[in-house]
Amino acid sequence: MENSTMADKLKRATEVVCKQGMVQFPVSETAIAIIDRVVGDNEEELDLICAFREKPSQTMEQLGQSSQLSTQKIEQLTTNLAKKGLIFNQPSSSGVMIYRLLPLMLVGVMEYKFMVDLTGSQEERELALLFEKLLEELRDEIQGNFDTISPLFSKAPAVDRTVPTRQTEDGKPIKIIPVDKALDAAEEFVLPSQTVEEIINKFDDIAVGYCFCRQRRGLLGDNCSTDAPTLNCFTFGKSARHTVAQGFAKPVSKEKALKIMKEAQQAGLIHKAFHPGSRETSPETSICNCCKDCCDTLNLWRNGTLPLINSTYHLSVIDTKSCTGCGTCVEWCPTDAIMLNDDSLAQRDENACFGCGVCSRFCPEEQFRSKRVCGGGL
Repeated sequence: MENSTMADKLKRATEVVCKQGMVQFPVSETAIAIIDRVVGDNEEELDLICAFREKPSQTMEQLGQSSQLSTQKIEQLTTNLAKKGLIFNQPSSSGVMIYRLLPLMLVGVMEYKFMVDLTGSQEERELALLFEKLLEELRDEIQGNFDTISPLFSKAPAVDRTVPTRQTEDGKPIKIIPVDKALDAAEEFVLPSQTVEEIINKFDDIAVGYCFCRQRRGLLGDNCSTDAPTLNCFTFGKSARHTVAQGFAKPVSKEKALKIMKEAQQAGLIHKAFHPGSRETSPETSICNCCKDCCDTLNLWRNGTLPLINSTYHLSVIDTKSCTGCGTCVEWCPTDAIMLNDDSLAQRDENACFGCGVCSRFCPEEQFRSKRVCGGGL
Protein backbone atom coordinates (compact mmCIF):
# COMPACT_ATOMS: atom_id res chain seq x y z
CA MET A 1 0.00 0.00 0.00
CA GLU A 2 3.04 2.25 -0.36
CA ASN A 3 1.46 4.32 -3.13
CA SER A 4 -1.99 4.49 -1.54
CA THR A 5 -3.39 7.75 -0.28
CA MET A 6 -4.88 8.09 3.19
CA ALA A 7 -8.34 8.18 1.62
CA ASP A 8 -7.64 4.87 -0.16
CA LYS A 9 -6.40 3.22 3.03
CA LEU A 10 -9.34 4.52 5.01
CA LYS A 11 -11.82 3.15 2.49
CA ARG A 12 -10.09 -0.25 2.32
CA ALA A 13 -10.02 -0.55 6.10
CA THR A 14 -13.70 0.39 6.27
CA GLU A 15 -14.54 -2.29 3.69
CA VAL A 16 -12.88 -4.91 5.88
CA VAL A 17 -14.66 -3.76 9.06
CA CYS A 18 -18.04 -3.61 7.30
CA LYS A 19 -17.75 -7.31 6.42
CA GLN A 20 -17.37 -8.40 10.04
CA GLY A 21 -20.08 -9.70 12.36
CA MET A 22 -23.64 -10.91 11.90
CA VAL A 23 -24.73 -7.81 9.96
CA GLN A 24 -22.68 -6.59 7.02
CA PHE A 25 -22.95 -2.86 6.45
CA PRO A 26 -22.73 -1.07 3.10
CA VAL A 27 -19.43 0.76 2.65
CA SER A 28 -20.96 4.22 2.69
CA GLU A 29 -19.50 7.64 3.37
CA THR A 30 -21.04 7.33 6.83
CA ALA A 31 -19.20 4.09 7.58
CA ILE A 32 -15.95 5.63 6.33
CA ALA A 33 -16.51 8.68 8.52
CA ILE A 34 -16.98 6.42 11.58
CA ILE A 35 -13.69 4.59 10.99
CA ASP A 36 -12.02 7.93 10.35
CA ARG A 37 -13.19 9.24 13.73
CA VAL A 38 -12.34 6.04 15.58
CA VAL A 39 -8.92 5.34 14.04
CA GLY A 40 -7.88 8.81 12.94
CA ASP A 41 -4.99 9.33 10.52
CA ASN A 42 -2.93 6.42 11.83
CA GLU A 43 -1.85 4.69 8.60
CA GLU A 44 -0.29 1.72 10.37
CA GLU A 45 -3.51 0.93 12.21
CA LEU A 46 -5.48 1.15 8.95
CA ASP A 47 -2.98 -1.19 7.30
CA LEU A 48 -3.29 -3.70 10.14
CA ILE A 49 -7.07 -3.69 9.83
CA CYS A 50 -6.64 -4.62 6.16
CA ALA A 51 -4.54 -7.61 7.24
CA PHE A 52 -7.79 -9.16 8.54
CA ARG A 53 -9.36 -9.09 5.06
CA GLU A 54 -9.19 -12.86 4.52
CA LYS A 55 -9.40 -14.06 8.10
CA PRO A 56 -11.07 -12.09 10.92
CA SER A 57 -9.43 -14.10 13.76
CA GLN A 58 -5.68 -14.72 13.72
CA THR A 59 -2.83 -15.79 15.95
CA MET A 60 0.29 -13.67 16.23
CA GLU A 61 2.06 -15.93 13.72
CA GLN A 62 -0.80 -15.63 11.22
CA LEU A 63 -1.07 -11.89 11.69
CA GLY A 64 2.68 -11.56 11.16
CA GLN A 65 2.31 -13.26 7.78
CA SER A 66 -0.77 -11.32 6.71
CA SER A 67 0.53 -7.92 7.81
CA GLN A 68 4.26 -8.39 7.23
CA LEU A 69 4.90 -6.59 10.52
CA SER A 70 7.07 -7.48 13.49
CA THR A 71 5.65 -9.02 16.66
CA GLN A 72 6.45 -5.84 18.59
CA LYS A 73 4.66 -3.64 16.06
CA ILE A 74 1.62 -5.94 15.94
CA GLU A 75 1.35 -5.90 19.74
CA GLN A 76 1.52 -2.10 19.72
CA LEU A 77 -1.11 -1.67 17.00
CA THR A 78 -3.53 -4.31 18.27
CA THR A 79 -3.33 -2.80 21.77
CA ASN A 80 -4.25 0.61 20.35
CA LEU A 81 -7.07 -0.78 18.20
CA ALA A 82 -8.45 -2.81 21.12
CA LYS A 83 -8.83 0.35 23.16
CA LYS A 84 -10.69 1.89 20.22
CA GLY A 85 -13.17 -1.01 20.14
CA LEU A 86 -11.90 -2.61 16.94
CA ILE A 87 -9.86 -5.58 18.18
CA PHE A 88 -10.71 -8.34 20.67
CA ASN A 89 -7.39 -9.64 22.00
CA GLN A 90 -7.79 -12.46 24.49
CA PRO A 91 -6.18 -15.92 24.73
CA SER A 92 -8.12 -18.99 23.64
CA SER A 93 -8.98 -21.85 26.01
CA SER A 94 -5.62 -23.41 25.09
CA GLY A 95 -3.77 -20.23 26.04
CA VAL A 96 -2.99 -19.01 22.52
CA MET A 97 -3.52 -15.29 22.02
CA ILE A 98 -6.15 -14.61 19.37
CA TYR A 99 -6.66 -11.26 17.65
CA ARG A 100 -10.16 -10.78 16.23
CA LEU A 101 -11.32 -7.81 14.19
CA LEU A 102 -14.64 -6.52 15.53
CA PRO A 103 -17.65 -5.26 13.53
CA LEU A 104 -19.24 -1.83 13.59
CA MET A 105 -21.97 -3.20 15.88
CA LEU A 106 -23.27 -6.47 17.40
CA VAL A 107 -20.82 -6.46 19.26
CA GLY A 108 -18.13 -4.04 18.26
CA VAL A 109 -17.26 -0.40 17.88
CA MET A 110 -20.68 1.08 18.63
CA GLU A 111 -21.20 -0.87 21.83
CA TYR A 112 -17.72 -0.31 23.22
CA LYS A 113 -17.62 3.38 22.33
CA PHE A 114 -20.84 4.11 24.23
CA MET A 115 -20.58 1.78 27.25
CA VAL A 116 -17.96 3.96 28.95
CA ASP A 117 -18.71 6.88 31.26
CA LEU A 118 -19.48 9.55 28.65
CA THR A 119 -18.69 13.24 29.00
CA GLY A 120 -21.41 14.55 26.67
CA SER A 121 -18.80 16.12 24.40
CA GLN A 122 -19.44 17.32 20.88
CA GLU A 123 -17.23 14.51 19.56
CA GLU A 124 -19.40 11.91 21.29
CA ARG A 125 -22.59 13.46 19.93
CA GLU A 126 -21.21 13.57 16.40
CA LEU A 127 -20.23 9.89 16.58
CA ALA A 128 -23.70 9.02 17.91
CA LEU A 129 -25.23 10.88 14.95
CA LEU A 130 -23.03 8.99 12.52
CA PHE A 131 -24.14 5.65 13.94
CA GLU A 132 -27.77 6.76 13.79
CA LYS A 133 -27.31 7.60 10.11
CA LEU A 134 -25.54 4.28 9.53
CA LEU A 135 -28.53 2.39 10.98
CA GLU A 136 -30.89 4.36 8.75
CA GLU A 137 -28.77 3.39 5.74
CA LEU A 138 -28.86 -0.24 6.83
CA ARG A 139 -32.66 -0.09 7.04
CA ASP A 140 -32.90 1.35 3.54
CA GLU A 141 -30.48 -1.24 2.20
CA ILE A 142 -32.41 -4.15 3.71
CA GLN A 143 -35.81 -2.81 2.72
CA GLY A 144 -34.58 -2.20 -0.82
CA ASN A 145 -33.32 -5.79 -1.12
CA PHE A 146 -35.85 -7.49 1.14
CA ASP A 147 -36.77 -10.37 -1.20
CA THR A 148 -33.13 -11.36 -1.50
CA ILE A 149 -32.16 -10.87 2.15
CA SER A 150 -35.25 -12.19 3.99
CA PRO A 151 -34.51 -15.91 3.34
CA LEU A 152 -31.19 -15.44 5.15
CA PHE A 153 -32.99 -14.17 8.25
CA SER A 154 -35.13 -17.32 8.43
CA LYS A 155 -31.95 -19.39 8.80
CA ALA A 156 -30.18 -17.06 11.23
CA PRO A 157 -29.57 -18.18 14.84
CA ALA A 158 -30.97 -16.25 17.78
CA VAL A 159 -29.02 -13.07 18.46
CA ASP A 160 -29.76 -13.18 22.18
CA ARG A 161 -31.75 -15.05 24.83
CA THR A 162 -34.34 -13.68 27.23
CA VAL A 163 -33.76 -14.54 30.87
CA PRO A 164 -37.16 -14.07 32.57
CA THR A 165 -37.99 -11.93 35.57
CA ARG A 166 -38.92 -14.18 38.49
CA GLN A 167 -40.54 -11.78 40.98
CA THR A 168 -43.54 -9.46 41.04
CA GLU A 169 -43.15 -5.80 41.96
CA ASP A 170 -43.81 -6.57 45.63
CA GLY A 171 -41.25 -9.38 45.71
CA LYS A 172 -43.52 -12.40 45.34
CA PRO A 173 -42.35 -15.25 43.09
CA ILE A 174 -43.95 -15.41 39.64
CA LYS A 175 -45.58 -18.80 39.18
CA ILE A 176 -43.92 -20.96 36.53
CA ILE A 177 -46.16 -23.49 34.78
CA PRO A 178 -44.11 -26.32 33.24
CA VAL A 179 -45.30 -27.63 29.89
CA ASP A 180 -44.48 -31.24 29.06
CA LYS A 181 -43.79 -31.17 25.36
CA ALA A 182 -41.81 -33.63 23.27
CA LEU A 183 -39.04 -32.16 21.17
CA ASP A 184 -38.82 -33.01 17.49
CA ALA A 185 -35.04 -33.36 17.74
CA ALA A 186 -33.78 -36.47 19.50
CA GLU A 187 -30.41 -35.03 20.48
CA GLU A 188 -29.74 -34.13 24.11
CA PHE A 189 -29.68 -30.44 24.97
CA VAL A 190 -28.45 -28.89 28.19
CA LEU A 191 -30.82 -26.09 29.14
CA PRO A 192 -28.90 -22.84 29.69
CA SER A 193 -29.19 -20.94 32.97
CA GLN A 194 -32.71 -19.58 33.42
CA THR A 195 -32.04 -16.96 36.09
CA VAL A 196 -29.54 -14.11 36.25
CA GLU A 197 -28.45 -15.41 39.66
CA GLU A 198 -27.40 -18.73 38.10
CA ILE A 199 -25.43 -16.91 35.43
CA ILE A 200 -23.62 -14.58 37.81
CA ASN A 201 -22.75 -17.30 40.31
CA LYS A 202 -20.88 -19.41 37.76
CA PHE A 203 -18.37 -16.67 36.82
CA ASP A 204 -15.32 -15.41 38.69
CA ASP A 205 -14.69 -12.53 36.26
CA ILE A 206 -17.63 -10.09 36.07
CA ALA A 207 -17.53 -6.54 34.74
CA VAL A 208 -20.16 -3.84 34.40
CA GLY A 209 -20.32 -0.86 32.07
CA TYR A 210 -22.97 1.64 31.05
CA CYS A 211 -25.85 0.73 28.76
CA PHE A 212 -24.64 1.77 25.31
CA CYS A 213 -28.19 2.02 23.95
CA ARG A 214 -29.50 4.41 26.59
CA GLN A 215 -26.29 6.43 26.55
CA ARG A 216 -26.28 6.82 22.77
CA ARG A 217 -29.96 7.78 22.71
CA GLY A 218 -29.26 10.34 25.42
CA LEU A 219 -26.53 11.93 23.28
CA LEU A 220 -29.13 12.24 20.50
CA GLY A 221 -31.48 14.09 22.87
CA ASP A 222 -33.84 11.12 23.18
CA ASN A 223 -33.64 10.33 26.87
CA CYS A 224 -35.13 7.14 28.32
CA SER A 225 -38.83 7.64 29.01
CA THR A 226 -38.64 5.38 32.08
CA ASP A 227 -35.46 7.05 33.39
CA ALA A 228 -33.93 3.57 33.68
CA PRO A 229 -30.53 3.16 35.37
CA THR A 230 -27.60 2.88 32.94
CA LEU A 231 -24.79 1.16 34.86
CA ASN A 232 -25.98 -2.41 34.17
CA CYS A 233 -24.31 -3.71 31.00
CA PHE A 234 -22.56 -6.92 32.11
CA THR A 235 -19.76 -8.97 30.60
CA PHE A 236 -18.46 -12.30 31.92
CA GLY A 237 -15.37 -14.44 31.75
CA LYS A 238 -13.12 -13.68 28.79
CA SER A 239 -15.36 -10.79 27.70
CA ALA A 240 -15.15 -9.26 31.18
CA ARG A 241 -11.37 -9.47 31.16
CA HIS A 242 -11.34 -7.74 27.78
CA THR A 243 -13.71 -4.90 28.68
CA VAL A 244 -11.83 -4.22 31.92
CA ALA A 245 -8.44 -4.26 30.17
CA GLN A 246 -9.62 -1.73 27.58
CA GLY A 247 -11.36 0.54 30.09
CA PHE A 248 -14.86 -0.15 28.75
CA ALA A 249 -16.10 -1.60 32.06
CA LYS A 250 -15.09 -2.09 35.68
CA PRO A 251 -14.78 -5.35 37.62
CA VAL A 252 -17.46 -6.07 40.22
CA SER A 253 -18.02 -8.77 42.81
CA LYS A 254 -20.84 -11.29 42.54
CA GLU A 255 -22.62 -9.55 45.39
CA LYS A 256 -22.43 -6.16 43.66
CA ALA A 257 -23.53 -7.69 40.36
CA LEU A 258 -26.60 -9.26 42.00
CA LYS A 259 -27.47 -5.92 43.60
CA ILE A 260 -27.26 -4.12 40.23
CA MET A 261 -29.35 -6.85 38.59
CA LYS A 262 -32.02 -6.46 41.26
CA GLU A 263 -32.14 -2.70 40.64
CA ALA A 264 -32.51 -3.37 36.91
CA GLN A 265 -35.36 -5.74 37.61
CA GLN A 266 -37.07 -3.19 39.83
CA ALA A 267 -36.88 -0.72 36.92
CA GLY A 268 -38.68 -3.20 34.66
CA LEU A 269 -35.66 -3.88 32.47
CA ILE A 270 -35.41 -7.00 30.34
CA HIS A 271 -32.52 -9.41 30.94
CA LYS A 272 -31.05 -10.48 27.60
CA ALA A 273 -28.17 -12.96 27.63
CA PHE A 274 -25.64 -13.42 24.83
CA HIS A 275 -23.72 -16.60 23.99
CA PRO A 276 -20.58 -16.95 21.82
CA GLY A 277 -21.63 -17.67 18.25
CA SER A 278 -25.26 -17.94 19.42
CA ARG A 279 -24.41 -21.33 20.96
CA GLU A 280 -26.66 -21.59 24.01
CA THR A 281 -24.73 -24.59 25.29
CA SER A 282 -21.71 -22.30 25.74
CA PRO A 283 -21.39 -20.05 28.82
CA GLU A 284 -22.85 -16.56 28.52
CA THR A 285 -20.55 -13.74 27.44
CA SER A 286 -22.78 -10.85 28.57
CA ILE A 287 -26.18 -9.68 29.79
CA CYS A 288 -27.90 -6.51 28.64
CA ASN A 289 -30.64 -4.97 30.77
CA CYS A 290 -32.91 -3.43 28.17
CA CYS A 291 -35.70 -0.87 28.36
CA LYS A 292 -38.58 -0.77 25.92
CA ASP A 293 -37.81 2.53 24.22
CA CYS A 294 -33.98 2.67 23.97
CA CYS A 295 -32.94 -0.91 23.12
CA ASP A 296 -31.31 -0.99 19.68
CA THR A 297 -32.45 -4.57 19.05
CA LEU A 298 -36.08 -3.64 19.68
CA ASN A 299 -35.85 -0.40 17.73
CA LEU A 300 -34.22 -2.05 14.72
CA TRP A 301 -37.13 -4.50 14.72
CA ARG A 302 -39.78 -1.79 15.07
CA ASN A 303 -38.17 0.29 12.32
CA GLY A 304 -38.18 -2.62 9.88
CA THR A 305 -34.40 -2.93 9.80
CA LEU A 306 -33.81 -6.38 11.31
CA PRO A 307 -36.09 -9.17 12.54
CA LEU A 308 -36.25 -9.86 16.26
CA ILE A 309 -34.57 -13.27 16.38
CA ASN A 310 -34.64 -14.13 20.06
CA SER A 311 -34.44 -17.35 22.04
CA THR A 312 -36.85 -17.87 24.91
CA TYR A 313 -37.90 -20.72 27.17
CA HIS A 314 -40.96 -18.99 28.65
CA LEU A 315 -44.21 -17.42 27.46
CA SER A 316 -46.71 -15.43 29.48
CA VAL A 317 -50.11 -16.90 30.36
CA ILE A 318 -53.04 -14.63 31.22
CA ASP A 319 -55.63 -15.50 33.85
CA THR A 320 -58.62 -13.79 32.22
CA LYS A 321 -60.76 -14.37 35.33
CA SER A 322 -58.47 -12.07 37.33
CA CYS A 323 -57.87 -9.45 34.62
CA THR A 324 -59.41 -6.03 35.30
CA GLY A 325 -58.38 -4.50 31.98
CA CYS A 326 -56.17 -1.86 33.63
CA GLY A 327 -53.72 -1.90 30.70
CA THR A 328 -50.55 -1.98 32.83
CA CYS A 329 -49.23 -4.98 30.93
CA VAL A 330 -49.94 -3.30 27.59
CA GLU A 331 -47.86 -0.32 28.66
CA TRP A 332 -44.90 -2.38 29.89
CA CYS A 333 -44.71 -5.10 27.22
CA PRO A 334 -41.51 -4.45 25.21
CA THR A 335 -42.70 -6.20 22.05
CA ASP A 336 -46.32 -4.95 22.09
CA ALA A 337 -47.40 -8.58 22.43
CA ILE A 338 -50.34 -7.67 24.69
CA MET A 339 -53.49 -5.72 23.85
CA LEU A 340 -56.92 -5.25 25.37
CA ASN A 341 -59.52 -7.18 23.40
CA ASP A 342 -63.16 -6.24 22.74
CA ASP A 343 -64.03 -7.35 26.27
CA SER A 344 -61.34 -5.02 27.69
CA LEU A 345 -59.31 -8.00 28.86
CA ALA A 346 -55.59 -8.54 28.27
CA GLN A 347 -54.83 -10.77 25.31
CA ARG A 348 -51.34 -12.04 24.45
CA ASP A 349 -49.99 -12.74 20.96
CA GLU A 350 -47.84 -15.86 21.39
CA ASN A 351 -45.83 -15.07 18.26
CA ALA A 352 -44.70 -11.72 19.69
CA CYS A 353 -44.04 -12.74 23.32
CA PHE A 354 -40.44 -13.45 24.25
CA GLY A 355 -41.00 -14.41 27.85
CA CYS A 356 -39.34 -11.53 29.68
CA GLY A 357 -41.83 -11.64 32.57
CA VAL A 358 -42.20 -7.85 32.83
CA CYS A 359 -45.98 -8.13 32.49
CA SER A 360 -46.05 -10.55 35.43
CA ARG A 361 -43.85 -8.28 37.48
CA PHE A 362 -46.06 -5.19 37.26
CA CYS A 363 -49.54 -6.70 37.01
CA PRO A 364 -51.50 -5.32 40.01
CA GLU A 365 -53.80 -8.35 40.00
CA GLU A 366 -50.99 -10.90 39.57
CA GLN A 367 -52.98 -12.42 36.72
CA PHE A 368 -49.94 -13.38 34.68
CA ARG A 369 -48.07 -16.65 34.90
CA SER A 370 -45.01 -17.82 33.00
CA LYS A 371 -45.40 -20.94 30.89
CA ARG A 372 -42.19 -22.95 30.51
CA VAL A 373 -41.77 -23.97 26.87
CA CYS A 374 -39.08 -25.73 24.89
CA GLY A 375 -37.71 -22.62 23.21
CA GLY A 376 -38.20 -20.55 20.13
CA GLY A 377 -37.91 -17.10 18.63
CA LEU A 378 -39.73 -14.21 17.07
